[in-house]
Amino acid sequence: MADLYGILGVSKQATKDELKSAYRKLAKQYHPDMFSTASEEEKKKAEAKFKEINHAYEVLSDDQKRAAYDTYGNENGPVGGGGGFNWSSSAEGFDMDDIFSTIFNSFTGGGRRRGSSANRAVRGDDIMATVTITFEEAAFGCEKEIKFKRTENCKYCGGTGAKGGTAFKTCPKCNGTGTVNVTQSTVFGRVSTTTTCPDCKGKGKIITEKCPNCNGKGRNVETRTINAKIPAGIADGQQMSYYNEGEAGINGGPNGTLVVLIRVKPHALFRRQDYDLYLEMPVTMTQAALGCTVQVPTLTKPVEYTIPEGTQSGTVFRIKGKGIKQLKREQYGDLYVTVIVETPKSLTKEQRDLLFRLESTFENKQYPKRKAYKEKL
Repeated sequence: MADLYGILGVSKQATKDELKSAYRKLAKQYHPDMFSTASEEEKKKAEAKFKEINHAYEVLSDDQKRAAYDTYGNENGPVGGGGGFNWSSSAEGFDMDDIFSTIFNSFTGGGRRRGSSANRAVRGDDIMATVTITFEEAAFGCEKEIKFKRTENCKYCGGTGAKGGTAFKTCPKCNGTGTVNVTQSTVFGRVSTTTTCPDCKGKGKIITEKCPNCNGKGRNVETRTINAKIPAGIADGQQMSYYNEGEAGINGGPNGTLVVLIRVKPHALFRRQDYDLYLEMPVTMTQAALGCTVQVPTLTKPVEYTIPEGTQSGTVFRIKGKGIKQLKREQYGDLYVTVIVETPKSLTKEQRDLLFRLESTFENKQYPKRKAYKEKL
């Protein structure tokens, strides 16, 4: 079986927070939205990696599955005859995580207090949203309205799940501590462990009347809209982060982050590389031979440029400062124009005769590339 710790890039001693942090980072990196313009092969590889990451986190973030994986290399427990033992729970209602905790306590004198984190403040998850803009909008900046759904604490009960935020009482089973002591029979004898209270799930309180707005969940999915100010010079694939706009935190924890992925539509004429623009401009063979002044398009207005006589196809000219504005700087890239000399098609008989007559007047020195080629032959 694959090394689940290696997949997430963490050690076997990693805490739950470390696991979650590693998972979030990798999930963002291999999220399908990040490969929307990639090749099919790259998409398949990213999809497989994304599934692998999710599986690793699903196992290691679950105490039972992690304990079984650490012991047997398989989150489902030992393979083969195991006497029909159910690894999720025994006939007496305790799970394997309790047994591992007991063994750990017996040999080390320490251990963990389960249920102590039920009321811990937890930061909300991040949300990924994608916005598509035009080439010009990316070059000059724009403002876009982004709608997205996120989980928010119920405003009617303050996230408690109780009607009016007050319809709850102290749990009588654990007296509000969220944990209870359980005595279990194990292969090492009868031992006591501290576990999460089954009645209040570690909260220390029980709802007496559910909030009618969220049905006792304390959270609702809401649609939120923000106006995203996209800066001039942003490129395809870049991200913008809006802190505190992600999923709502738990138990008073801060909201997560909204991460906006920018997708830029291609331009009909220009190709972008960093902050420079590239353009292919066709000219006639007469213009290239005699030289001419052409109107070169830019993202604002055309500029005049003089092409010298004898210009060859593929020659590149640079027009300074007519590229993309640099992010957070008042500097611009350049525009690179590649001249493409176009040969006319469908000539008339008169045109062919004129070209033959013209060709007969040329000397070898007027074709230096052809002359050099013949010499190399």
